[in-house]
Amino acid sequence: MQIEFDPDKEATNLAKHKISLRRASELTTLHVEPDVRFAYGEARYRAWGTIDGRAYCLVFTARGGRTRVISLRRAHQKEMDRYVPETPRL
Repeated sequence: MQIEFDPDKEATNLAKHKISLRRASELTTLHVEPDVRFAYGEARYRAWGTIDGRAYCLVFTARGGRTRVISLRRAHQKEMDRYVPETPRL
């Protein structure tokens, strides 16, 4: 997938979650759903999957045919159990 992100978001994500937004392109996606928790002003999605055998949650939107990464962080086991129950504990 072709990704893009805001450089300021990259710095924030690295500081907060200790992972680069660039790594979103490595996500093996297991589940995607619309993110309707708030009115963002654009369609946002949450995806759960793995990078290097570890569970991650990706928040993104589509802009101009590209994936705009908003956040990437380690997924909580509760999330994986809820959204990807067939996956072994990661």
